[in-house]
Amino acid sequence: MKPEPALGLSTIRAEVEKAIEIAFNPNADPTLNSQALDFIAQLPSDPQSWRVCLTLFVRVPRCSEVVRHTCLDVLNNAIRSGSLGVQTLNAVRQNLLAYAQGTYKPLDTGLPSVDSPHVQNKLAQSLTCLFVRLYPSEWLSFFRDLLDLTAFAGSSGRENAAGTVFFLRVLLQIHDEIADVFLARTPEERRKSNELKDLIRERDAKVVAASWQEILSQWRAKDSTVTDFCLVVVGRWASWTEISLIITPTLRDLLLELVISHSNGPQASRETALTTFTEILRKKMSPAYKLELIAFLKIRDVIAHLIASPALADLRATSQYDTDLAESVAQLANHSLSDIVKAIEGAQDQDSVMVQGVSHLKDFLPLVLRFFSDDYDEICSTVIPCLSDLLTLFRRKEKSSVVIHEQSTAMLGPVLDAVVAKMRYDETSSWGNEDAQTDEAEFQELRKRLHVLQQAIAAVDDTLYQDKISSVVISTFENFKRGGTQVDWRDLDLALHEMFLFGELGLKSGGLYSKTKPITPAAERLIAMMFKLVECDVASSPHPAVQLQYMEICVRYYQFFDANPQLISTTLERFILFVHHDHVKVQTRSWYLFLRFIKHARHHLGDIAQTVIQALSDLLPIKAEIPDEVSDNSDMSSEENQQTPSARFDSQLHLFEAIGCVCSARGVPVENQVVYIRTVITPLFSDMEMHLSPAKNGDDLAVMQVHHLIMALGTLARGFSDWTPASITSSASPPANQVSEEFSRTSEAILLALESVNVNTDVIRAAARFSFSRLVGVLGSRILPQLPRWIDGLLSRTSSKDEMALFMRLLDQVVYGFKTEIYDILNTLLTPLLQRVFAGIAEPVTGTDDEIQLAELKREYLSFLLVILNNNLEAVLVTEANQAGFANVISTIEHLAKDPSDFPTAKLAFTVLTNMVNKWGGPDVQAKAPEPTLPGFDRFMMERFSPLCWALPSQPNFDARDAQGKQAMGEAAGLQKAIYAKTGEQYLSHLRNTELSGMGMDESIMDHYLRVLSNSDAKAFKQYFQGLVQRSKR
Repeated sequence: MKPEPALGLSTIRAEVEKAIEIAFNPNADPTLNSQALDFIAQLPSDPQSWRVCLTLFVRVPRCSEVVRHTCLDVLNNAIRSGSLGVQTLNAVRQNLLAYAQGTYKPLDTGLPSVDSPHVQNKLAQSLTCLFVRLYPSEWLSFFRDLLDLTAFAGSSGRENAAGTVFFLRVLLQIHDEIADVFLARTPEERRKSNELKDLIRERDAKVVAASWQEILSQWRAKDSTVTDFCLVVVGRWASWTEISLIITPTLRDLLLELVISHSNGPQASRETALTTFTEILRKKMSPAYKLELIAFLKIRDVIAHLIASPALADLRATSQYDTDLAESVAQLANHSLSDIVKAIEGAQDQDSVMVQGVSHLKDFLPLVLRFFSDDYDEICSTVIPCLSDLLTLFRRKEKSSVVIHEQSTAMLGPVLDAVVAKMRYDETSSWGNEDAQTDEAEFQELRKRLHVLQQAIAAVDDTLYQDKISSVVISTFENFKRGGTQVDWRDLDLALHEMFLFGELGLKSGGLYSKTKPITPAAERLIAMMFKLVECDVASSPHPAVQLQYMEICVRYYQFFDANPQLISTTLERFILFVHHDHVKVQTRSWYLFLRFIKHARHHLGDIAQTVIQALSDLLPIKAEIPDEVSDNSDMSSEENQQTPSARFDSQLHLFEAIGCVCSARGVPVENQVVYIRTVITPLFSDMEMHLSPAKNGDDLAVMQVHHLIMALGTLARGFSDWTPASITSSASPPANQVSEEFSRTSEAILLALESVNVNTDVIRAAARFSFSRLVGVLGSRILPQLPRWIDGLLSRTSSKDEMALFMRLLDQVVYGFKTEIYDILNTLLTPLLQRVFAGIAEPVTGTDDEIQLAELKREYLSFLLVILNNNLEAVLVTEANQAGFANVISTIEHLAKDPSDFPTAKLAFTVLTNMVNKWGGPDVQAKAPEPTLPGFDRFMMERFSPLCWALPSQPNFDARDAQGKQAMGEAAGLQKAIYAKTGEQYLSHLRNTELSGMGMDESIMDHYLRVLSNSDAKAFKQYFQGLVQRSKR
């Protein structure tokens, strides 16, 4: 209920107080609580409620905290609303100022009974609201009145802590109200805020700045809370107040004392003082003034002094190292160097700004590098932005400025040394420890940022970068050759990591060699590193991190082995050892890297397939496991994910593909290839035969085992052949007939499993579909007689729409690949295939995912028809075997072409119809009578196809503004042009006398429509038709 004005003031006060108490009492009756909240929500709309709330706030004895806080909220809303006149505002001002004087400046020097911090902040907000309204012309003494609270009666000092803190709270509120850059403001609010800032600068900035000096002088050695409040205010106000008015030598010296003094009092506020220095430096000003400010504030001395202090020097290598202080100093160093770089960037060589800036640069860079090299990555990361700015400056001006060139020559070396050193794992790190995975991830993220710095250095002086990295890599490898395991794994890891990154420069021209010669100087350096890598046998290091890096490098720089095939066998031996590693991360990753290496080196391997198969034979047995629900948790770490059964099996498949690559190598005789295939697939067949029976009976583990075996067989086929039927881009040739015959056994085994298992069939179908796509490359046309069985198995009554769409996509590839051989089989299987697709399209949609899958199935169906038409197989659609189903094909296309809820499918449907017109419409008429290749097709396409062009935009929910809808109309226009090309004047007469007139089209529009259709090219008619549809829908 709304406050009743007729009631007495004391009664209203009591009601308001009671309502607030109930509203914020968690134990209150819910009904009363709701009524109380409604009552409070209506207080701001009552023009007199602010009086009640002001009285409640200043009442003695005091109300509860929640009542007083809420009352100030209501009062603040009234002040901000502009509904209170100047006289009323002054009355409020007198009440609140009197309250503040009585609370924060008592008559004696005893501790006042001050408000809690959150009430103080709300009261400071109230005074700030009054400041905004009254300071311009009414309350000119605002700052002096509040400053008076900082001293006890009869004293001129700032010794009243409570009043001082409250005064500082008000200053912070004023900053937030008129100068906080993160607060969104209207143009009018910005104007008023700027006017208030101008008035403060003109009237009271000196007074306020002087008060800061007095407060810091009074409290810096006594109370860190007061000191910190004051420092925060200085930092905030410095961003918008005239710097010369507030940053005086006296205030600077006070700040310096707080930073560098070693007494207990100031040390407590040291980090706040550092933040204040940083905030002051953030102030926008001209480059010359910024450099003068850095010098005036003695920032370099401050940072140097703190670096040498016991907290950052003596304790640096201990657990007592003050990381918070180090990070604060690093922030100051980062901001200072960035400002110096910005100043230099716009200066010329002879400018005083350039001279002063370079001097500062020389002073600050060593300080920045001290924090960059800190053991704590958080501290290092703090100064990366300023180093990035510096390197950008060098890159931009190194060639145009002699001064910058000289500085970059002198400074890049130390910076690169520091970056490379920071790339190294620190002494406390332990690779592969599960408890340190977060630290490992953070370090790898830091390495990425450091790599960006290295790239920037290389962009300025690639010779320096190449010399440094080559020296680090080669010297480390030589040390390992001499000392073996005595060399720290961290040094080896660093060398290998830098060698891996060096590839961005070494491979920049697309490779390492050009006619057996290094293609660039960087490539020559990289080749030398690769020789040293093999020569020093770095792979013999026992540390898993080094072994992983070794494999990654061999794979990345495979061109080196192409040019030096004599080194492949030694490298391959190392890979064979690593694929048997006992560390899961190394083992599973090595399986993938082994495949990558084999793919690149397969043509240099010779007949070593038997050796490889024997070496990997213990890793090939498949042991399926039922996935644990917990193991699929997305919150798992990447290393935990590598240990899940599904992840391990996915990695194991890489071994089967690698064996396929080895067996099909150029130097392996065909008869040997057949033997090797049998060696691998025979155990898989036996395993499958053993598990088929329990799989038929519903044994989930057996079903999963069959699934894995089918996947392994398909993956072996993928590794064996890169050939793709009808491919014009691949240079690979189909495998020999003997090989294809052997893989026919594989296909037969998979089909047997597909036809036998009736439990969890989606799992088996997924594996079979996977293998089908990979068997095409090794079987060639041998797979065609099996197609009906594949379709029966993969498009069963339980197949989802998604499964159907995926298989239709595979069939597209088969039809395209064997277009000259597939006609008879396609003629046999087309009608049963399309019947299953039609059944899938007709199924009801049960959710969003189902709707998406249905749309995909529709598009795959139309794409399949397009593949048939585009590959000159259109006759199969109207053969005696498929004639009965042709009507369903046409009616389905018509339905899809009229669906305004799926424009991409409608567009594709019009494309199919246009292709049918071009295939069966006969030659272009050119004033002759139509000569369709299918009797009567000329009338058919005019009467059935043409009306669809207007059927889609005639739908009530057709959106002519939709971009995809516009594209569909473009295809519809293309269909009309195609029909006109095949039928000529007959089509124009049909449109005039039947179709367009039946739509009620105006005669003049009809004439223009037919004229554009007959006389314009396809592009012009498309634009006209799209525009006509849009105009008709307005």
